[in-house]
Amino acid sequence: MTTVFEQSLQFFLAPIQDLLDDASISEVMINGPETVYVERAGKIVPVPNRFSDNEALLACARNVAQFSGKRIEPETPRFDARLPDGSRVHVVLPPCARDGVSIAIRKFAVSTITLDKLVEWGSLSEEAVELLRLAVILGKNIVVSGGTGSGKTAMLNALSGAIPDGERILVMEDTSELQLQQDHVVRLEARAADRYGRGQVTIRDLLHSALRLRPDRVIVGECRGGEALDMIQAMNTGHDGSMTTVHANSPIDALSRIETLALMSGVEIPLVPLRAQVSSAVDLIVQPDRLPDGSRKVTCIADVMPLDEQGRYVVASLLEFRHAGRDSKSGKIAGAHELTGATPRFWGEVEAKGLSGHVSALAGKF
Repeated sequence: MTTVFEQSLQFFLAPIQDLLDDASISEVMINGPETVYVERAGKIVPVPNRFSDNEALLACARNVAQFSGKRIEPETPRFDARLPDGSRVHVVLPPCARDGVSIAIRKFAVSTITLDKLVEWGSLSEEAVELLRLAVILGKNIVVSGGTGSGKTAMLNALSGAIPDGERILVMEDTSELQLQQDHVVRLEARAADRYGRGQVTIRDLLHSALRLRPDRVIVGECRGGEALDMIQAMNTGHDGSMTTVHANSPIDALSRIETLALMSGVEIPLVPLRAQVSSAVDLIVQPDRLPDGSRKVTCIADVMPLDEQGRYVVASLLEFRHAGRDSKSGKIAGAHELTGATPRFWGEVEAKGLSGHVSALAGKF
C-alpha cells in the first residue's frame, strides 16, 4: 500500500516520473529546473523534462529529504537519500550549486545482477566468471576498482552472489544499494550528523561494529576515507572473502588509492609496513570500465603480488579485455576477454579444497 509520504513524493517528482519509470534509463541528472539529462545505454543525453521553477525543484528536494528522514538546513546544503523503490539520490542546494538545485538519481536495479548476466551483456567471459567464482568461494579478498559510472557497484553485487549459503555477511554502505540474495545478511548504513553536529555514524564506525558482530564476510560498499585502514586490517586478521570498491583507474592505482585512504585514518604508520599490509590483505583486483561506446566491461582481473625489493606494489594480470576496433554497423567496440597466461596464486587451492568440479571453462588453462 502506498503511504502518504510516497504519494506526496510522486506529486513532486511528476516532471521526471516518466524517466524514473523508463527501464532503459540508469541515472537521472537534474542541473537546475530547466536542465535534465539521463544516462541511457551508457550515454548521457539531454531530455526535454523540466520543473516549472526553482521553487518546485526545491520543494521536490525537501520532500525527498523528508521521506528519508533528512533535514535541509543552511548548515547542510547537501545530502544522500533514497526513493521508495531504493534508488539512490544525491542533492546539492544553492549556494553550493550555482545553477540551482542539483540532483542525481541512480536508479535501483529491478532485476538482480549476476555474473551470468554480465556474460550475457558482454561485460565478462565464461573464463572470467569461473575465475571470479572460484576466488569468492575460496574466500579471497577482492577489491573492485574503477571510475565513476564504470559499474563497480554492479560488479560487487554480482560477486556477492557467489558467496556460499550459510555464511554471515555484514554489509556497510553510505546509502544502501547492494542487493545481496543470501539469507543471513546484516545491512548497516551510515548516518550524517544533525544540525548540531551530533549523531554522525561513519563507515568507519560501522566497520568497528561489524567486526564485533561475528561476520564471516565483510563487504564495504566503497572505501573513501580512513576506513580503508580498518578494512585491510580486517582482511589480514581472519575475515577472508571480504570485498569493497575504490575509485581508481588501474589495479596498481587501486592499491595506491587504498594506501592513501589508509593514511587518512590519522594512525601513524610507516609507509613500507603499510604497503606490506595492503599487498598482503588484497588478493584480487577486478577493474570494470565504461568504454567510449557506453558499454561497461571488465578490462582486467589482476593478482596482487608481494612487494618488490624497492617496496613497490606488483600485480600480475590474469585476464584482460583486448580491443579490436569498432563494429562498422553498430559502432560498438569489438574485442574479447583473454587469459594472459599467468597462473592465479590461489590455483593450487582449487584441487586441494575439492573444487575441481567447478572448473570447466578454465580446464587445462593453468
